Amino acid sequence: MNWRPTHAQVRAVGVSAALLVVAVLARRPDMAVFGLPLAVVAVWGRFFRPSEQPELHTELDVDVLFEGQATTYRLQVDSPLDPDIDLIVAALPRSRWFRYDPVYAAVAEPVADGVVTLEVGVRSERWGIRQLEKPQVIATSVLGAYRVPVPSTQALSVSTLPLREGFEAVDSVPRPAGLVGLHRSRRPGEGTELAGVRPFRTGDRLRRINWAVSARTRELHVTSTWSDRDTEVVILLDTGGEVGISEGIDGRSSSLDTAVRAAASIAEHYLRHGDRVRLVDTGTAVQGVRAGSGRAHLRRILDVLVHADRKGRQQDEEQLARRHRVRSDSLVLVLSPLLRTSMLGYIVTLVHSGCTVIAVDTLPPDVGDVIDPEQHDAKNWPLAWRLRMLERRSELDRLGDLGVPTVRWRGAGTLDEVLRDASRLASAPRMRS
Repeated sequence: MNWRPTHAQVRAVGVSAALLVVAVLARRPDMAVFGLPLAVVAVWGRFFRPSEQPELHTELDVDVLFEGQATTYRLQVDSPLDPDIDLIVAALPRSRWFRYDPVYAAVAEPVADGVVTLEVGVRSERWGIRQLEKPQVIATSVLGAYRVPVPSTQALSVSTLPLREGFEAVDSVPRPAGLVGLHRSRRPGEGTELAGVRPFRTGDRLRRINWAVSARTRELHVTSTWSDRDTEVVILLDTGGEVGISEGIDGRSSSLDTAVRAAASIAEHYLRHGDRVRLVDTGTAVQGVRAGSGRAHLRRILDVLVHADRKGRQQDEEQLARRHRVRSDSLVLVLSPLLRTSMLGYIVTLVHSGCTVIAVDTLPPDVGDVIDPEQHDAKNWPLAWRLRMLERRSELDRLGDLGVPTVRWRGAGTLDEVLRDASRLASAPRMRS
């Protein structure tokens, strides 16, 4: 692209030419006095017209953020620059779920030392992968007489991970299995939790000898421990539909917002305690993550959760049971608004297979108060929603009769009471046929 005159340059040339013509034809020297300065400015701007076009480079300080974090979008015009270039102006198109500093995402810097750097603060307000639109950059010459648009590179993308809400839960799990976790099992073995002191038996390790008790009783005694065990935690994420309004990290949360953030918090908690965590999507928005452990597995889960805002189709009960097989000794945490019949049927199937299932209700409490005139009748919607909530309450009561507790997500401590009850129920004696 070539340097083109600005509107100010065109006006200066036009007005000065008109005044000089009037001064000559009408013999008005005062008009020449008014038009001569404008003519000088127009000639001056034309004389210092740049001949080279600058090049633009864009970069982000960090392209992976958590919700609420900010980064810097940096635009740099490198040397060599034409010395007649006076000003660089950049404007970043505003996108949803991003907040900019300055607010209008427009900055301007004069050219100095041949390098110009423009910076715009960008704050991400919702999880997901989104692109920042290409900036509009314009370079102007001396006196603002000429300008040229500077072509930008490809759009940059920002991956925003769901914010983990500092979730904590009791360390007990219903039926721990394996030998690598931090949960105390019901079986004695190698571990860190003391079980008591007992007489020495053949095969006990010498480092387990309790010398104080042995000296007092004149018989060898050892300190016994409970074995440390892990369990497989299965997180069932319902992406089949989003209920409610999403306003980002600082506003209201939809059912999908709550479910994704809860999944990230639960996964971090159990992976930190050495358990194996598996992510299953009951919709088709994400592919799910197989069971694993460690910090790398947490990052793998977070990278998958950012794709949950894609549109996917719902799976029926038969598809869920066929595609997602869960071990009978697993702890299954269902994150769902619990509105779909197929979801409730799949929960019943998991209970009959022997899994310990806990349903976490992600339905926003104020979803019935928001009426969309394009989708709902303002007159009949409150009554229809109330009837649907009564049906839902009846369905959740039937799940409770099957031993599936339902709790509303509220961050830290959400699952404490139900995990204690599930652990107590799992440790109770059972009758065998």
